[in-house]
Amino acid sequence: MGRTSRRKRSTPAARLTAAAVALVLGGGGLVAVGVHASAGEGRSGGSSGQSRTQARQVSTIDCPDAGIALPDVPEGARPEVDRELAAMDTQITEAYRRFADRRERIARDPALAENAVLGPLRSRRAASLDRIGVAVERAAGVRPQGLEGLAGCGLRTDGQEPPGDGSGSDGSGGRTGNGPEAADFVDIESVAPDTDRPRNRRGASRGTFSTDCGRNENGKFNSDNVIAAPGVSNGAHHMHDYVGNQATDAFAGDDELAAGRSTCRNRGDRSTYYWPVLRLQNGEDEDDADADGGGRDQNTGEIQTPSRVTLKFTGSPAGKVTAMPRFLRIITGDAKAFTNGDANANASWSCTGFEDRQLKDKYPICPEGSQVVRSFAFQSCWDGRNTDSANHRTHVAFAGDDGRCPDGFRAIPQLVQRIVYDVPPGPGFAVDSFPEQLHKPVTDHGDFINVFDDALMRRMVSCINGGRSCR
Repeated sequence: MGRTSRRKRSTPAARLTAAAVALVLGGGGLVAVGVHASAGEGRSGGSSGQSRTQARQVSTIDCPDAGIALPDVPEGARPEVDRELAAMDTQITEAYRRFADRRERIARDPALAENAVLGPLRSRRAASLDRIGVAVERAAGVRPQGLEGLAGCGLRTDGQEPPGDGSGSDGSGGRTGNGPEAADFVDIESVAPDTDRPRNRRGASRGTFSTDCGRNENGKFNSDNVIAAPGVSNGAHHMHDYVGNQATDAFAGDDELAAGRSTCRNRGDRSTYYWPVLRLQNGEDEDDADADGGGRDQNTGEIQTPSRVTLKFTGSPAGKVTAMPRFLRIITGDAKAFTNGDANANASWSCTGFEDRQLKDKYPICPEGSQVVRSFAFQSCWDGRNTDSANHRTHVAFAGDDGRCPDGFRAIPQLVQRIVYDVPPGPGFAVDSFPEQLHKPVTDHGDFINVFDDALMRRMVSCINGGRSCR
């Protein structure tokens, strides 16, 4: 079990609720269309839902996710929109702190939630959404309609009583902060194996390409997110592990990444691979206990260095793959899935020796001698044009159940990350998260920026399409 050194930075979370508004830039201008979250859980907002909210344990703040609701933003407006979206994350973080400080008083006096938390948050979000509207109108000539519908937030019930006395202790002296709870863990031996895998078709690309970029032994951390919040320090409000490109922070552009030093053994791979750190909830403080991304954002505990990290690119069961464009950015999973719902969630948790059993919304309890495994299978279809998109999702897609890409998309090598940890058996660990996401396992996610040189990318594609295993 290894421990790392630390650093500083971070970002919060938001939610696309049932009846949020998406804004689509179509041929005739910006048109509002309805979007429904898949979580199956409404949110209580305002006084009408307070009696039901207080009947169960109020656990967090639940807001429409404006980032998901803006799939199309004119290129000229993106920097300002990204800054405002990051500011809205910070607003939620600050509101969550006010909520956490007043949790017991709010339970006794529901009106306090509106006066001290939700009302001020709504006003700040409305101002940010107005600035987003101005930026888009300046670039596109038409102001988005329906932005005001994304300003309001509510209180969310978890449906679970907090462990112990609710003081943030796990009963054994270790601090749990704002999560996780005992109910977030499950014994992996009680999980049924999953044998549903797409079958390879004739002409499938069966090869693999592996790259070794270490385990973050040198302890590169920050709480930035150069993909979702470029140019914003602490844009993630949680710490990330980094392997590969060592120039990666909020302010790294393509030129900096192209010139960056890499931990990857193959010199042709300067790609960036990052994910939220995993911490033991053991009462031990890290150096970031009073820093952004760490204790200031409700992320506490001892950061764990993975015992193994495997980065492998695989083929398509339906045909050949084509090269990824350089600087392609992919986010897999949803850091805000606890409040957004699972439409974009892609977490996979398991244990060594049991990896035919995968968990999406629970942490595994592994038997003695088995280690915790996090894995991410990234989107494997690309739109053939864009290296990123306004919501950082629509330029890539997952293949269907038959392994085929959606219409208009082409198959690319699929990055599969496998991260293994030697942690004590039983509950007592969690990934970093936005404060209001309560360290839920479903919020796990991974990020990738392709900085392979062209020659190595061609070799990868050749190996995969030729059915070979290469490094």
